[in-house]
Amino acid sequence: MSTTKVKLLLSAIVALFTLTACQKDEAVESQVSSTTAESAEALAAAVSAEAETERLNTWFDERYEESLQISPAMLTILGRKDKYDEFDQIGEAAIREQLAWRVETVATMRTSFDYDSLTTAGKESFDLWVFQTEEAQADMEFLYHGYLFGELGGPEAQFPTFLINFHKVDSEQDMQAYITRISEVARAMNQVTEMGIKSAEKGIRPPQFAFDTAIERATNVITGLPFNGETDSPLLADAKRKIQSLAESGAINEERAATLRDEATRVLTEKFKPAYVAYIDWLKAEKPNADEVPQGVSALPNGEAFYNHQLAGYTTLPMTADDVHKLGLTEVARIKGEMELIKEQLEFSGDLGEFFEFIRTDPQFYFPDTDEGREGYLNTTRDFLAEINKKLPEFFGRLPKAGLEVKRVEGFREVDGGAQHYMPGTPDGSRSGVYYVHMSDMSAYSKTDMETTAYHEASPGHHMQISIAQELTDVPTFRTQANFSVYSEGWALYSEKLSKEMGQFKDPYMDFGRLTAEMWRAIRLVVDTGLHSKGWTQEQSVQYFFDNSAIPEGAVRSEVRRYITTPGQATSYKIGMLKIEELRARAEAALGENFDIRGFHDVVLGGGALPMPLLESRVNTWIANQK
Repeated sequence: MSTTKVKLLLSAIVALFTLTACQKDEAVESQVSSTTAESAEALAAAVSAEAETERLNTWFDERYEESLQISPAMLTILGRKDKYDEFDQIGEAAIREQLAWRVETVATMRTSFDYDSLTTAGKESFDLWVFQTEEAQADMEFLYHGYLFGELGGPEAQFPTFLINFHKVDSEQDMQAYITRISEVARAMNQVTEMGIKSAEKGIRPPQFAFDTAIERATNVITGLPFNGETDSPLLADAKRKIQSLAESGAINEERAATLRDEATRVLTEKFKPAYVAYIDWLKAEKPNADEVPQGVSALPNGEAFYNHQLAGYTTLPMTADDVHKLGLTEVARIKGEMELIKEQLEFSGDLGEFFEFIRTDPQFYFPDTDEGREGYLNTTRDFLAEINKKLPEFFGRLPKAGLEVKRVEGFREVDGGAQHYMPGTPDGSRSGVYYVHMSDMSAYSKTDMETTAYHEASPGHHMQISIAQELTDVPTFRTQANFSVYSEGWALYSEKLSKEMGQFKDPYMDFGRLTAEMWRAIRLVVDTGLHSKGWTQEQSVQYFFDNSAIPEGAVRSEVRRYITTPGQATSYKIGMLKIEELRARAEAALGENFDIRGFHDVVLGGGALPMPLLESRVNTWIANQK
């Protein structure tokens, strides 16, 4: 409601009270007069809070637009074409400049707005902006500790993925911007190499296997024409495809198309290739200095403090490595008990370890490693999602408008046993969200896990949560793009269990797969802290997976490499899920028969991604309002 409408409503209510008071005897008139004054005072305060919050939200939108103008890549990801021929600056100077800007905005916000005069929603936005800034400040101490590349990827694959999937070409101008942007990406790759050199000088290097993976990915990007070979490289093929689409639409003639192809070839050859060659040469030269036998980050300079920082950032809670490790052991034991029940239901004669081995190795639980097998995996996944999408309105008031695609990861960045993942669409729906599947090694993906993964990555998991956040209109724009792993991954893991509640997992083997996925995340609490805080080896971590789950070996080894190169991130899933379950249990206990599952989910999703303390405060406020 606008400020003007609120003032008019206030005037009307005061007038109504006045009219009513005139018609009562003196005693009642006195009581009504008192009530009128109190009501008017409350309404005036509400009007003031709404006005102050509206002013703050306008300020937030202005600051968020300033932040977007610093990041041409983010503008493109959001579907905009501002600075379409530019790319982000990479490096310490750019990071420090952006942090200084954020710190200044917090100081300005605190002096320009009265926190106590804001609405509850306004205070939440205020607190979130401060939280994000303080998080960025804490990151600066460990600027060079985070590994540039690892099992989950690196700039060598992320940059070309951005060009291929996010830079949309609708006009000749867009294509010219694409060609210029290839040169900009080359500049960014050179800056990445400089960052890597500085990290290495400080003794910060990922293990040798990460160097091997990064070299392979980077080499794949510059394999093929115009660099070498006889077939087009991924980027040249993409450029040709986009140019051909313009020609077919009549936007350009064939002569102009040929010129654009020549320009793309020249920039790839003269700018892009040298940057990638320099990056690969540095990786090869630096690899012998890295650990051949992987170690946790506690072995790095100031490594223990770095890992504690990582846990704090990824969980947004004051949990120590010991806290996380013990919680993981408890959860592993609990989930094992549920697994035993399904094993007995299926009348399997061996113990749980033998059942794990049966699930892990029996051919019936895998699609063939063929094109037909890969298509079967994708189509079955689409069927699961089509079924659960029909049930969403029973459990959610808010539903996403954005579309979803399910497809295979591009070949140049595909990894055997790599983690399936989701990439968001645009807020306006012009680009759908994508659930990506690694399929180079089909033996790494059990049929028993695929239903769970579909709900995690798509609906009601990542696709639904992120799309709803991007489509929010009742919060400042910066909140629609906020990102906290503990929230988004916690929600996606909660969605797996919720899907069971929604009537999915009819096949006991698929339900065992659901428990396997939850066990996977519980094991992460144990293994991640084991590797980085308790001196566990890579093989010790792999064996812990084998002893407590039916996860295929290829996926297990990829997972452990992931934890080694992305310390702390894997703990966010189970921590976030348990917090959301705790908040739901609190709401159910407080509201009893009045608890509304749709209302609970809408309040959790309705503020965008939040750190756990702010999400808890949000749910507590909802519970109080429901009462």
